[in-house]
Amino acid sequence: MPRASRQRRSYSPEKRQQILETAAREGLTATDVKKKFGVTPVTYYSWRKKSGAATRRGRVGLRAGGGGSDLTSQLRTEVRAKIQQILPTIVKTEVASYVDSLFGSRRGRRKV
Repeated sequence: MPRASRQRRSYSPEKRQQILETAAREGLTATDVKKKFGVTPVTYYSWRKKSGAATRRGRVGLRAGGGGSDLTSQLRTEVRAKIQQILPTIVKTEVASYVDSLFGSRRGRRKV
């Protein structure tokens, strides 16, 4: 006996945002969202992922362009700048070490 197909619902971006904000504010689980709004857990998680609000284990993350403090934004910018500054040296050192391990050190040898 074939399963009855459900009517597919469409939600406006505003309605999606309202549901996401309500769920975050009230600490609702995906099951709670389904009971309260009729949105399946898969759809709810998809919306969260697309909005940038979800991180591992359901913790609310920072959204790009908002949601974080100026201090958080400044710290991230400074960390990224420092990484970009030191990364080339780290890569160069690691590559040189690997090449030396493959072909032996060239230090102290005369060119033939």
